Amino acid sequence: MPLIKIDALEGRSQSEVATLLDAVHRAVVKAFHVPVRDRYQVYQAHPKGCLVIQDTGLNIPRTDKALIITVISKQRDEILKRRFYKELTEQLTSSASLAPGDVMVAIVENSAADWSFGNGEPQFLTGELG
Repeated sequence: MPLIKIDALEGRSQSEVATLLDAVHRAVVKAFHVPVRDRYQVYQAHPKGCLVIQDTGLNIPRTDKALIITVISKQRDEILKRRFYKELTEQLTSSASLAPGDVMVAIVENSAADWSFGNGEPQFLTGELG
């Protein structure tokens, strides 16, 4: 964990999507120090007009390659979040040729009781996961 949801406009090939997912995962592993096999990702492509990404008055340029990345996670320190934003943008810029302004991130935090990875058990509460 965390669970990563990526929303984007339609038009990327399967190969391009795989490159994005791999880049995001590298950033999660490096910034949050999670195990490599701790990978939960959902990619959703939307038709034009069904995804709006404006800049909140910050004059951040956006293109049709822009992503909204939602990270659902247990609580993490601010320093780790800042490291993640930077690492994520660097990974997507170098691997997927995304402009830094095309990377929007929202982190949604929850607690150990909010996760079940299967078998009807809350593994963080049962002690199976730390």
